[in-house]
Amino acid sequence: QVQLVESGGGLVQPGGSLRLSCAASGFTFSSYHRSWYRQAPGKEREWVADISSGGGATNYANSVKDRFTISRDNAKNTLYLEMRSLKFEDTAVYRCKTTGGPIDYWGQGTQVTVSS
Repeated sequence: QVQLVESGGGLVQPGGSLRLSCAASGFTFSSYHRSWYRQAPGKEREWVADISSGGGATNYANSVKDRFTISRDNAKNTLYLEMRSLKFEDTAVYRCKTTGGPIDYWGQGTQVTVSS
């Protein structure tokens, strides 16, 4: 079965850094657009960043621009999100999404908590 599994979340102090990973299995996602989303408690899901199939084109939400970097390793079927200068408002469950034509595939999410 198609499966996306996020990892790398945890507790970090403001100003710190984390690297999230999203490993795909059951299908090769190298040809597909992939994205990161996040959702904080009591808030709606927010788009964070996306990357083209080849990795040459990236886009970011204004709230994370210049602090986060999305990348992919198609050989490993893995999507990454480098997060720097983390703020309290970055606290959320982060999920990866892969668009495979008519179907969007989602991971289970990994918790990122920014706290002193």
